[in-house]
Amino acid sequence: MQYTLVILLLPLLSFLLIGLLDSKLKPSLAGNLGTLSLAIIAALSYYCAFDYFTADRVNGVFQPVIMQMEWLRFSDSLHIDLGLLLDPISVMMLVVITTVSLMVHIYSLGYMKGETGFQRYYAFLSLFTFSMLGLVVATNIFQMYIFWELVGVSSYLLIGFYYTKPEAVAASKKAFIVTRFADLFFLIGILILSFYTQTFDFATLTAGNSNILSETAGATFLGASVLTWALALIFIGGAGKSAMFPLHVWLPDAMEGPTPVSALIHAATMVVAGVYLVARLFPVYFFYSPEVLAGIAVVGAFTSLYAAVVACVQTDIKRVLAFSTISQIGFMMVSLGASGFEGHEGLGYMASMFHLFTHAMFKALLFLGAGAIIHAVHSNEMSHMGGLRKYMPITHATFLIACLAIAGIFPLSGFFSKDEILAAVFHFCPILGVVMSFIAGLTAFYMFRLYYNIFWGEEHKHEHQPHEAPKLMTFPLIFLAAVTVVAGFIPFGHFVTADGMLYDIHIDMTVALSSTVVALIGIALATLMYRKPTQIPATLAKSSPGLYKAAMKRFYIDEFYLFVTKRVIFNCISRPLAWFDRHVIDATMDGLATITQQASVKIRGLQSGQLQRYVLVFLIGVLLAAAIAIIVYLA
Repeated sequence: MQYTLVILLLPLLSFLLIGLLDSKLKPSLAGNLGTLSLAIIAALSYYCAFDYFTADRVNGVFQPVIMQMEWLRFSDSLHIDLGLLLDPISVMMLVVITTVSLMVHIYSLGYMKGETGFQRYYAFLSLFTFSMLGLVVATNIFQMYIFWELVGVSSYLLIGFYYTKPEAVAASKKAFIVTRFADLFFLIGILILSFYTQTFDFATLTAGNSNILSETAGATFLGASVLTWALALIFIGGAGKSAMFPLHVWLPDAMEGPTPVSALIHAATMVVAGVYLVARLFPVYFFYSPEVLAGIAVVGAFTSLYAAVVACVQTDIKRVLAFSTISQIGFMMVSLGASGFEGHEGLGYMASMFHLFTHAMFKALLFLGAGAIIHAVHSNEMSHMGGLRKYMPITHATFLIACLAIAGIFPLSGFFSKDEILAAVFHFCPILGVVMSFIAGLTAFYMFRLYYNIFWGEEHKHEHQPHEAPKLMTFPLIFLAAVTVVAGFIPFGHFVTADGMLYDIHIDMTVALSSTVVALIGIALATLMYRKPTQIPATLAKSSPGLYKAAMKRFYIDEFYLFVTKRVIFNCISRPLAWFDRHVIDATMDGLATITQQASVKIRGLQSGQLQRYVLVFLIGVLLAAAIAIIVYLA
């Protein structure tokens, strides 16, 4: 399967070509080159998936395909390799990433047409795609970390694409700093893990090698095994990239980037990197640190609830979708955590990966639909919308499909993947299952609040009549909507499971009926409150002004961080250190420099170049030496 190298190298070549030529390329040519390269690697990814999943199993399990070469060697056993690892989850991710990225490339040909920096935009898209593809096919955790950082750089460049806008610059820096902070813990975890296991290799780490991992698990620090500490630190890195609480603050502000970028970051690439990381190391978590898996479930559940509540009151349509993404990533994390207590069946693992797959499609559809709406009304605010269904029929129909899918309505893909997650969570902890079901109801409510405010309700007066997006933008909507309709019927458990064995997805009728009823209640409430203009939302807001305002302000998490950084760190730590640096360190160095300079001024006459002065100085020196010699002799 050496052709898979092209999947990784072609977007890199596209980035270098478009990025180096830049303004020498016509915008249309740059866009077409970037889109063509993505179309090729998407086709190769589909062929790779077909090739891999139709191959013969060994003992009922798909065998990994590893291509690698040694890069750096530290000892006889510890070395860093570069290569490709093809196994069920990496092959699945290749399909997801290239599909969404291709749709974003096609969509951007229409959405970004006429924008300054069009060529630069497509170069950055190619770099982002290359970085994410490199991350998912990494053969070892250090190679993953290299591409992990490249993903961070790429997101910084794309979020800050409109670099003349202060908000975009601030958002890109915020995303970069928050994720770098989390990545520090990730790196420390990698170093601890590799120091004790003497390997970076995923195949070795996840093979259940008792000689390596059992010895590591035996070493303890502060009452927990070193392996537990390492895996917890690695998860913090994943939590930062996947915007888990309290490292979620960068994601809503990332909406300052172009809307297609939001679809790429929030659907299938950057935000699921943390989920993929936990899934990649799942056997290590499962066998040696189930307590960390339990912690992952708790963090995921709290994040999901928090984000769902905040999404219920946001008015910017892209920020509603951003908090929706945070909430859905929380579902995936909870499912992985719950899978640690499922035995070898690993229902939660399969459900998490299934939801990652389905969510990528309908969330990309939602963001691209939001882009078409913004393109039509030139605003992100719901108050500037309303009644758009008669002007934008294709966008309306596809957006409705995505809303029904994320709400978990049969027979759309979200129903099947979310049903499997809820079944796994109920098996793990019934109370947590009830909480996640409630969050699923909130999801249905805030998504249909968004839907009705955009396409129904009171029509806003526009300077120009809204219109349907051009075909380059509607084609990706139709394609992703079609995938959303049929993806739930894929026998996903035949391809991706925790132990590699076949798992037949079956609907748990109790869970399915209860979750559907909860979703329908959420939709009904949204219909009652937002299909037509009513006073119910305003009345509810006035009845609980504190909760409403807190949710609007994201429960003041950003303000808390600003207080800690500006008032505490900057004023109490940074300013005193800066004063000490200026008035002690710098003053000492400046004083030494001044003394040296003044001394040099005083003695510079000794090097005047006048021969008679040199003779005089020599004569004085000789007389002084003679006088000293005589005094010493007489004494």
